[in-house]
Amino acid sequence: MAKIFADLTPLKVSAPYRRIWLALGVSNIGQQMASVAVGLQIWEITNSSLMVGLVGLAQLIPLVGFGLYGGSLSDTFDRRTVGLITAVGMWLTSLMLLTQAFLDFESVGFLYVVVAIQSAFFAVGNPARHAIIPRIVPVELLPAANALGIITWNLGFTLGPLIGGFLVAATGAITAPYLLDVVAFGAVIYAMYRLPKLPSTQSGDASRGWKSVKEGFEFMRGKINLQMTFYQDLIAMVFGMPRALFPAIAALWFGGSTQEIAFTLGLLAAAPALGGLVSGIFSGPLGAIRWQGSAIVVSIIVWGASITVFGFSRTLIISLIFLAIAGAADNVSAIFRMTILQAATPDEFRGRLQGVHTVVVAGGPRLGDVEAGVVASLGGEALSVISGGLVCIGLSVGLAAKFRGFLRYDARHPVP
Repeated sequence: MAKIFADLTPLKVSAPYRRIWLALGVSNIGQQMASVAVGLQIWEITNSSLMVGLVGLAQLIPLVGFGLYGGSLSDTFDRRTVGLITAVGMWLTSLMLLTQAFLDFESVGFLYVVVAIQSAFFAVGNPARHAIIPRIVPVELLPAANALGIITWNLGFTLGPLIGGFLVAATGAITAPYLLDVVAFGAVIYAMYRLPKLPSTQSGDASRGWKSVKEGFEFMRGKINLQMTFYQDLIAMVFGMPRALFPAIAALWFGGSTQEIAFTLGLLAAAPALGGLVSGIFSGPLGAIRWQGSAIVVSIIVWGASITVFGFSRTLIISLIFLAIAGAADNVSAIFRMTILQAATPDEFRGRLQGVHTVVVAGGPRLGDVEAGVVASLGGEALSVISGGLVCIGLSVGLAAKFRGFLRYDARHPVP
């Protein structure tokens, strides 16, 4: 009988993976709680949405530079060491956020600096964490392992903001989310510490630096399957990501009192993550899919089509349903994109390509925010959403037609 629910085999056969999975699941919720607290603090200090939005810019700049460089470090040094050091660094920045809230410091500049430092540690550590997975999980279980990882990611994005907001409302203290984040991130330090040594296949020469990054890009030259995982994700996130429009859509399309608009905004923001969470829970059959390139393209088309329907809808429940479908499709795409990167990349390049992946996954949605806002300013929110969904479909199909070999990517015979 075919499996319907998420395949838990990686958790059963690999104790190191089980510890990392549990730790990241807990810490993701904590990080999202802290993210809500940072936004609330800056809003309380400035009453400016622009100042709150600049948090994203503070995170993006170090993410790009350190994400690429961090990938090279993961291919040069022991990945356990890189993951452990960056986990301690992120824990210390969480402690700094807790301390400034406890002391009622009220400095927006300090908050920007701390989240930028935290983003830099994340950018270095994330490629190492992803590059560790193929070393502790059999290759045939990578789709299942990635599905489980994305379940915890979506769970964090669904529960973290809700719990963080509830804690602040219930306690009246901005310190509560920060405190739980500090406690939760201790689990990641423990999981990384318990890993076996994972030495690099290259010599540990830090002076290679950006030369190593350049070697990673040179490796990707002509590797269409790897390139397409990045191109398809960028298409979906840059042109089909309407999240920057959610506040305006909540107010203009659905209306109501201030409290009702805020509630609608929360539903719109949570719907894609909830869809991704549900599709992850029922991801069992994905492990049997052989033509993973084709699955990615189909998923991107479903994403674009769902966003397009959302752009036409003026009924909240229908809008939420199609946003959830879009989130589910994005989750399927993410599972296979990550699996191809891990399975088709030689181990000595995995860290660097995971660094590129970190930049694409984090930078794409932020570019999408800009694209959506610019088009909306010219022709309105509906035009921005609908045109973005259609462009997403057109570009995805066009690229697949040009590079048809990607559609024939065979999970049984991974080729970069």
